[in-house]
Amino acid sequence: MSSKRLYKIVKTFLQYGLDELLPKKYLPWYIKIARKSLFWLRNKHRDKPKALRFRLAIESLGPVFVKFGQMLSTRRDLLPDDFANELTLLQDKVPAFAGEEAERIIIAAMGVEIFQAYFKDFDRAPLASASIAQVHTATMMHDDGDKNVVLKVLRPNIAKTILADINVMSSFAKIVARWLPDGKRLRPVEVVAEYEKTILEELDLNREAANAMQLKRNFSQGRDSDKVLYVPEVYSEYCSKNVMVMERIYGIGVGEIETLQANNVDMKLLAERGVEVFFTQVFRDSFFHADMHPGNVFVNATKPADPTWIAIDYGIVGTLNREDKRYLAENFVAFFNRDYRKVAQLHVDSGWVPSDTSVDEFEFAIRTVCEPIFNKPLSEISFGQVLVNLFNTARRFNMEVQPQLVLLQKTLLYIEGLGRQLYPALDLWQTAKPFLENWVKEQMGIKAVYKKVKDNLPFWNEKLPEIPDLVYDYLKTNREAQRLQLKSMQQMQLQQQQHSKQMTKLVIIATLAICLTISFT
Repeated sequence: MSSKRLYKIVKTFLQYGLDELLPKKYLPWYIKIARKSLFWLRNKHRDKPKALRFRLAIESLGPVFVKFGQMLSTRRDLLPDDFANELTLLQDKVPAFAGEEAERIIIAAMGVEIFQAYFKDFDRAPLASASIAQVHTATMMHDDGDKNVVLKVLRPNIAKTILADINVMSSFAKIVARWLPDGKRLRPVEVVAEYEKTILEELDLNREAANAMQLKRNFSQGRDSDKVLYVPEVYSEYCSKNVMVMERIYGIGVGEIETLQANNVDMKLLAERGVEVFFTQVFRDSFFHADMHPGNVFVNATKPADPTWIAIDYGIVGTLNREDKRYLAENFVAFFNRDYRKVAQLHVDSGWVPSDTSVDEFEFAIRTVCEPIFNKPLSEISFGQVLVNLFNTARRFNMEVQPQLVLLQKTLLYIEGLGRQLYPALDLWQTAKPFLENWVKEQMGIKAVYKKVKDNLPFWNEKLPEIPDLVYDYLKTNREAQRLQLKSMQQMQLQQQQHSKQMTKLVIIATLAICLTISFT
């Protein structure tokens, strides 16, 4: 652990007075003594509201903490309004670094000749500034004419700060895994390792450019998919590890509810399309945007009755393997059908809870948590409380955290937060249920079999000419195996016969010996 970084974290929290957020009556005596012993770390911001202090502290600690704040900003059912409003500012209003420095990084990445020949009207004042990078606008000369673009630039020396934070988190994770009762079940070391892999991938804008192009291709597969989600064009020829060039988009931030309403946007349709976007990415494509906080999502409201989602910032994406995807889909469908028995059985079959778990007890526990939330709009459901109850249920049944699904869980939190803001009366269950039921049918029905056969035809076509030789080799090998097996059996029979003869001789000799002994006595 970086002791300097750890000290800075503690110092920042105490100097912003965040210890005041902890309920003192529940704190152990040794925590109170430790706080008093750090007498030189006083609250230097007593004149500021607690919510502002919380946001400033997180902001000053860098990208790892900023991203945590971004996720919290969507959880208005868990936070007071003043805290949620402050954390919303972390989504794209993080303090910027100098525009001259950004221009220098861009020129070093693509070369001064290319920059001067193809880019003009570069604006040194950033359009937006986030925790890891900031974007600047420019006009790019192109074969099709001038294009309005944005250039995304990584913050200088950001990797060093991130690695220091990850080291601190890893050390804490090891302590939790070793000393806390739930440490083994929560698997904090694996979760931090998964998070480290994810956030380090954000430091390569070539990877982000590739993610964006893949997502755009996924949502350009006919049936007017771009009307559901639009992904801006990426100009990969100008991209590098720390600079990315892409089409500039014009839209309304998904969090600007009053503006969307003033433009007469169909909020119900917009919210339903958000659910469609999420489930399409996860279950159709197994490739999903995993950082969909309001700062990364916009709305094309030029046709208010037919609004389109626009997503940016593709540094974090998630994928699911076939088994995880099938397991999740079946769980969702079972939940929507209130088939808690199947949910419990799926958990046992997947190995997420111990095999000796009582399915009856687990089913009852899940029903107790989930039944109250059905047939209610989002405005009447606290998913935060549901998650707390599920956590307590998981603790009772020793269910382990699945690190590969951490990104999916975070994305679900974002989607729920956005849905709550856009259209609180949205019936999430009725919106998602038909989509998932159709997906399960497609995966397990006749169409799925036909698709698998169709997908494997090239392989089978390649192997078809080899089949006669393979059959001949199999028969030859099988005949040889049978011959060796027969020979082995004959040898065993011969050995048994010899063994039987020896036993017979021994019995005769023993009988004679007994008779002689009797006759002489």
